This record gives sequence, structure tokens and C-alpha cells, in this order.
Amino acid sequence: MSKFRRIGVLTSGGDAPGMNAAVRAVTRCANANGVEVVGIYEGYKGLIEGNVKVFGPRDVSNIINLGGTSLYSARCDDFKEEWGMQKAKKTCEKYKIDGIVAIGGDGTFRGATDLSLRGIPCIGIPGTIDNDITATEYSIGYDTAMNTVIEMVDRLRDTCESHARCNVVEIMGRNAGYLALNAGIAVGATAICIREIPSSSNEEEIIARIEKARADGKRNFIIMVAEGMGSEFGPALTEKIEKVTEIETRFARLAHVVRGGSPSVRDRLMGTEMGAKAVEMLMSGQSNMVVCYRHGEIRTSEITWALALDKLFKSEYAGYKKADIEKLLAPYSAEDREIMHQFCATKLEKMKALYNIAMEISN
Repeated sequence: MSKFRRIGVLTSGGDAPGMNAAVRAVTRCANANGVEVVGIYEGYKGLIEGNVKVFGPRDVSNIINLGGTSLYSARCDDFKEEWGMQKAKKTCEKYKIDGIVAIGGDGTFRGATDLSLRGIPCIGIPGTIDNDITATEYSIGYDTAMNTVIEMVDRLRDTCESHARCNVVEIMGRNAGYLALNAGIAVGATAICIREIPSSSNEEEIIARIEKARADGKRNFIIMVAEGMGSEFGPALTEKIEKVTEIETRFARLAHVVRGGSPSVRDRLMGTEMGAKAVEMLMSGQSNMVVCYRHGEIRTSEITWALALDKLFKSEYAGYKKADIEKLLAPYSAEDREIMHQFCATKLEKMKALYNIAMEISN
């Protein structure tokens, strides 16, 4: 524990409400244990360029309620190259940074692994509104994003009800459908289209559901579409619904408005808990690990395992990534492979069960 005199904290990838809560927790928990904290601005780009500042408790005052990330974020292709990683390592040496807490998604974790392998201990914290990191049931920003979607779609529904309309609403989430599925249930969507369940995009079934509900006296119809369905899917579905049903139908793409806003209570708490846990892990000598939330508890996983699990789920089970499964799982024992497959199968089954509930109650 005594070797940690100073640790760095950075946010990388897409911003997410609650990241600031995590930065605050990392800073204050480290300071409480006699360890200095260096805020690294603009993620791995800032680490390469030396864009850093020593943080004290007051430097993170009044940020827990702010959306986005006070440390900012930026793309950094240079960090994918060996020279970029070495330059980042030299920055750590120059500013006497003994370890790093990296907050973000799978790209952030890959960077943390690269640094760990080069002698800079790193702990990852999942922060993405997409909630698409397979090893954890929850990532910082997800709850706030869902609440933002619900607020926006509730407003659309008011007009839909007044004018007996249909709204096809595209929700962010990259390829993953978690936001669209859960928010769709919360707003009472008539249909929900996500990549993980191919049958959910059956246009004839969607139209049949709309017409049945209309026959029962329903006036408003919300169709939730995940961003992963493709940029043309929502507009094309909108056009077909109006053509076949003759119901006035409009398309709405909420886009990046979903990412911003003051974080919810859950994201503030989760960011705080995960930030505190990351500091504890670093100080106990752990490295190349990610903080996770599973079965109602804060847990941990190796980043390499988490990344492999993520690729397995997204390629073999969810079907929206390509990966050489044999090569991916080669480093793992037969028992570990079985555990990983079971983990992914269970995750998809839970998603399907939730979708089935959504369809049963949507009328």
C-alpha cells in the first residue's frame, strides 16, 4: 500500500452522467488514505500530452450533480500505437503517477489493459449509457439515460394521444438494445425493436399490433427502435406504418440529448461506490481489473476476461459483432469457457424474458 503516493483518474469514450461522482469519489477516497490524485484531462489523449492537474478535495466540489465529465473526453488513435502507449507511460513517470483509475467503456478498458501490461497498474470503472459491458449488470449513466428517454417520450405521447398518431422513436445505445427495451417498457411502447431479438423487427407483426390496439380503442402508439437497428430502419418503418395503417406517423431520433443531464440518484450512488472500490483495489495491489455490479453487489473481474466475455456475447449471442471465437477463447480452460458461455446465455435469456413481458402488456 505504501508504494502508492499518487494515482491518476481519467474518463474516456462517450460521456455518461455519474462519471463526475466517480471522479469525486476516487479523489476523496484516495486523499483520505494519504494518496494524491492527478486529474487527467481528455482521457488517453491527455495522458499522452501531459494534460494533468493535481486534485485536492476542493477540486471535485460541486461536480456530483453535473452531467457529462468534468475531465472531458477525446478520441485518441495515437494510444493504439506502441509509441503512444510509451509516451503515456512516460507521462506517468514524469508526474509520479503510480496507478490509474479509468472510467468508460470497452475501449477504455482495452487502454487500461495496455497500460497495466506496461507497468502502470490500472482499474476500470464501467461508464456508458449503453449499459453494454457484458461483465457488469450496470454501468454508470444508464439510469439517467433511461429517465431522460422516458421524459422525452412521455411528451411525444401527449401529442400522439391528442392527434391519434404514431411515433417511431430511435434510442441511442450503439448496437445494444438495453436502453430501448427497458425505456420502451417504462413508456408502454406498442412495439420494441432491438438487434438482440431479430423477430422484434418484423414489420407485419408491428403493424398487426398497432391495428389490434386501434381496434380496441387505443389512440396513441409508440414504437421504440434501438440505434443498432441501423440509421434507415426507423424512417423506413415510419413510412410503412403510415402507408399501411393510414395513421399519421412521425419519426423522432433522440440522439445525444439522451447522454446529458444531471445524474440520477442511482448513478450518483453507483459512481461513488465504484470510485471508492477502485481506489481500494489499487491500494491493495490489484491491477488490470474492472469494477462490476452483479447480483446486487459490487464485484470485480479481470479486464482481459471482461473483454473476452464482451466479444463472446456480442458476436455469438447478440449477433452484432464478428469475432474468431476459437482464438478468443483459446487462453481459457474448458471449464472457464463453459462458465463464459453460460454467463452469456443467461444474459440473453433474461433479455428475451423481459422482451416477452413487454409484448404481453403492450396492448
